[in-house]
Amino acid sequence: MANTLRSAITVDGRPCEETPLVHVWNECAGAGRANEALRADWQRQFAEAVDVLGFRYVRFHGLFHDDMFVYRESSGGGFGPNTPLPEPVHTFSYVDKVFDFILETGARPFVELGFMPRELATQTETVFWWGAHCSPPKDMGRWVELVTATVEHWIERYGLDEVRRWRFEVWNEPNLVPHFWTGTRTEYFELYEATAAAIKRIDPELRVGGPSTSVFVPDDRYKGEVEDRSKEHATAAAADVDALDWRPVWIEEFLDWCERRRVPVDFVSTHTYPTDYAFDVNGVGVPLSRYADATRDDLTLLRKLIAASAFPDAEVHITEWSTSPSSRDRMHDTVFAATAITRAYLQCAPLAESISYWTFTDVFEEGGAGIGPFHGGFGLVNEQGIHKPTFHAFRMLGALGDRLLHSTPHGAVTRDSRTGAVSALFCNYPEEMGTASVGSADSYEATRHLAGKGPNRRVRHEVAGLEPGAVFVVEVLDWEHGNPAEEWHRLGSPVNLSREEARHLAAVADALLRYTVTVPESGVLDLDLDLAPWAVASVRQAV
Repeated sequence: MANTLRSAITVDGRPCEETPLVHVWNECAGAGRANEALRADWQRQFAEAVDVLGFRYVRFHGLFHDDMFVYRESSGGGFGPNTPLPEPVHTFSYVDKVFDFILETGARPFVELGFMPRELATQTETVFWWGAHCSPPKDMGRWVELVTATVEHWIERYGLDEVRRWRFEVWNEPNLVPHFWTGTRTEYFELYEATAAAIKRIDPELRVGGPSTSVFVPDDRYKGEVEDRSKEHATAAAADVDALDWRPVWIEEFLDWCERRRVPVDFVSTHTYPTDYAFDVNGVGVPLSRYADATRDDLTLLRKLIAASAFPDAEVHITEWSTSPSSRDRMHDTVFAATAITRAYLQCAPLAESISYWTFTDVFEEGGAGIGPFHGGFGLVNEQGIHKPTFHAFRMLGALGDRLLHSTPHGAVTRDSRTGAVSALFCNYPEEMGTASVGSADSYEATRHLAGKGPNRRVRHEVAGLEPGAVFVVEVLDWEHGNPAEEWHRLGSPVNLSREEARHLAAVADALLRYTVTVPESGVLDLDLDLAPWAVASVRQAV
């Protein structure tokens, strides 16, 4: 890429005080479970996510689930006898296929250590269509042996220097009893302590963290050893949930435990979905939707709590994040979600080492396969590989440089420190939304009312100090451009796409508004964009 700089960059006549811009959005991608990564379509879509979106790590559940065949107490006879083995055997052929592929793409695993193998679990089939076993182990010693053998296998296969670049996260959302954990809070802390000690015995430079809890809450439901739903009644009845004091789950208790017991914490992980449920007095879950800036404010608080702890240098990894934690939320398929996540990522870039979008693909089977091509799955692409608006939002975010030149509530102007190339990204989260988030929707039809929010937003900036003749490409994603779910709706929402329909929707998905602008002899680029409601616009140098 040619250098676009002629002299010092100014924006709107003012010199730029450059600051780092951490690409927290593409540091890590989420995925469903390890076994899905053996599928050809998953692998094609992940390779694209690495090549086009720049993802560096991937995290998923089910590393030790039965369908990966890692922990074996019997031979597995099929039609013949299932012969017990004298000692547990650890086999890694399926795991090797997944990890080999990830590394071959240029990405790395962000290792979630879980769930419990059936033969080691105290309770089985606690969550998901595929029957994850989310319980404490029958024998902590056997669990430690499993973790130790697995990490040592990776070091032997990939080398210590490589594995030191990974992160090891202990479990997933253990506060959600009885689904993701059937034990108590203390039992999870004990699992973390034993696991962290095992990893550090292998090599002190391996990085381990937790507690991987979900989510922030405004009440004391998780203050005890297990969830107390009676503490949620006032939250469920609250007239304004945004007026409540939302705090992270188990973070302070986790850090205190680790300090008292001298347990290492290299990073703190948690999940910050801006929607949640609270149970009312009748035991009915009431959906809660928080304000548009909730993620930014949650991360600001989280950083303060960690800074005041015994682990002030711990990294912060948000290992799941999206507009909601439902894989049947139709908002995920829309331009509204694309604008919301663009805005949030730009706000939150200074506040974490990574914010992992959950997930990169709709090849995701927690509730079984989705019904129809746009069923509200988490993915940036649907099962057929059709790019959702959120895919293009990530692509535009990824085109930004690593130095922030100018920031507004609606976008950013950046520079690439290696090439000098200037790029920018702007969005129109409509003023009519006020402080409200996009929320959730049970049907695509229920999302469409947001299309009427407004008004347009004019974005205008003068960027001076560029090379005359440099050509910049402007790409705009909005309701009329790059909106395959709306076109699918227009076609009658077919559950099963024909080949022709799939090709048509893929073309619609990538049909963004595109044009070029050229820097005049003055070296001043006059950016003048009239953004429709929900538009996301990228401005970057032509290659």
